Amino acid sequence: MSIKLALLKSGEQVISDVKELISEDKVRGYLFNKPHRIQVNKSFLLTEDESVDDSADDYEVVLSPWIILTEDKEMVVSTDWIVTVVEPLKSIVEIYQEKVNG
Repeated sequence: MSIKLALLKSGEQVISDVKELISEDKVRGYLFNKPHRIQVNKSFLLTEDESVDDSADDYEVVLSPWIILTEDKEMVVSTDWIVTVVEPLKSIVEIYQEKVNG
């Protein structure tokens, strides 16, 4: 299993088990298995206490199925929709594996 994080033209960040679809020695597309969209929310604390350090960035990561209204587990994505594919943070991989494996 090769879990990757893909940034799509739409701006969506999708984490999935990704496989390259190769034809004639060229990547023609990607096969996403159990893709989930990643939403990142910056959390903040409202306070009147000036001594609170607000420079620390806290983020909430939410994973949801990429295409909600399907029972399909595998989806083919054209290379022209992919901006880049990168290695996700280990903590994000753990969250993803816990979500898809129960």
